[in-house]
Amino acid sequence: MILQDKVALVTGGTSGIGRATAIAYAQQQAKVVVVGRRIDEGEETVRLIKEAGGEAIFVQADVTKEADVEAMVDKAVGVFGRLDIAFNNAGMGGENPSLIEQTEAEYDRAMNVNVKGVWLSMKYEIAQMLKQGSGAIVNMASVVGVVALPNILLYTASKHAVVGLTKAAALQYAKAGIRINVVAPGAIQTDMFEAVTDEAKAYLTGLHPIGRVGTPLEVANAVLFLSSEMASFTTGATLLVDGGFVAQ
Repeated sequence: MILQDKVALVTGGTSGIGRATAIAYAQQQAKVVVVGRRIDEGEETVRLIKEAGGEAIFVQADVTKEADVEAMVDKAVGVFGRLDIAFNNAGMGGENPSLIEQTEAEYDRAMNVNVKGVWLSMKYEIAQMLKQGSGAIVNMASVVGVVALPNILLYTASKHAVVGLTKAAALQYAKAGIRINVVAPGAIQTDMFEAVTDEAKAYLTGLHPIGRVGTPLEVANAVLFLSSEMASFTTGATLLVDGGFVAQ
């Protein structure tokens, strides 16, 4: 059990990749703090973990609000005594594809959730990990944090920012025993994917040379690796889980 006795926090743990990763952490004997805005879905993730014999709590928080983020880390430490791992997964998509028709509110929403949320989460997670002298953080980006798609400009910009933020933070805290990496999935079969049109699904699937989109578990397995001592010499890295999308 590669995470036995570790304490892991997952933002956006109410569904999809976040839920799959929270369960994967628990299966490796970590104690899990599930964080999200939606109470019912968060409690469902906790129930699934407990049914499988794991230990977890749910903390309601909005990662764009500093007080919420500070409280989620305080709760994790208050209940479990420490914080060893954090998967900063909370994010959003969906925008007007035309740059000249996009609004300032759309811009603010994308940057607040996808970038500010990661920055705030790291701010308080790292502060706790510095007290312990160790820790592992994985941030959620996307293949469009490495390349670009023309119809999701704000999402692309926000995910590029997450990659850059991760690299800089990894360098800043490398000698403090804190590893910080980023996972960059291609299209994954989540609620976000299911919400698009059949035409869009076909287009996205066709972008992956492997011939299909990925599953939440496939991303969770990559996050599990980066979170564990199996990746003990890996920091500042971007791990693509993209079915060959970027390689072509």
